Amino acid sequence: MAVHNQPRQRSGFHLPSRNGAVAEPVNDTATAAGAALAARALAAVRIATGFIFLWAFLDKAFGLHYATGSGKGWIDGGSPTKGFLSGVSAGPLQSFFHHIAGQGWTDWLFMLALLGIGAALMSGIALRVTAVAGTVLMAMMWAAEWPPAQHLSTGAPSMSSNPFVDYHFVYALAMILFAFAAAGTTWGLGRLWAQLPVVRRNRWLL
Repeated sequence: MAVHNQPRQRSGFHLPSRNGAVAEPVNDTATAAGAALAARALAAVRIATGFIFLWAFLDKAFGLHYATGSGKGWIDGGSPTKGFLSGVSAGPLQSFFHHIAGQGWTDWLFMLALLGIGAALMSGIALRVTAVAGTVLMAMMWAAEWPPAQHLSTGAPSMSSNPFVDYHFVYALAMILFAFAAAGTTWGLGRLWAQLPVVRRNRWLL
């Protein structure tokens, strides 16, 4: 009985080339590995960003002697907003920030925002809410520093390095990216959070 050579079977996904021949299969293993690496990298950036906010809360709350001196923390009676907001000297909202500087509700909102954003980013939960709250906070802080100004109201140079895009802008974009990419499912509690009944009924809490 004659033996006929059978064409070699190809597996996987193939794309036709321009001349009609079948191109080499896409390396699904390499693609999956790259996606997994990207997810881990994004999770690492998420956790690091969250720690920036959480550390700011801890330092301002307890006076860890970094940005806030020892004995000047919130628990010691210090105000986490008075020094910064009362010193605003650029932009169209100077009087507004001076008025709210050091007020009780301002301190509470600011500190709760730092704590909530930091904890949510590090744990990987409620990233959509965090993206909105974080963007609002960054917009307010950007307006307080007012990077477009070349000079302060005192006439001194503002030392602004970019009139539009600074770290506030980058942090806001990062938090929006974490939400859209569901970055809390890697190295976080995002999957468990998504299964909670209240979250399943209210997808905006994701």
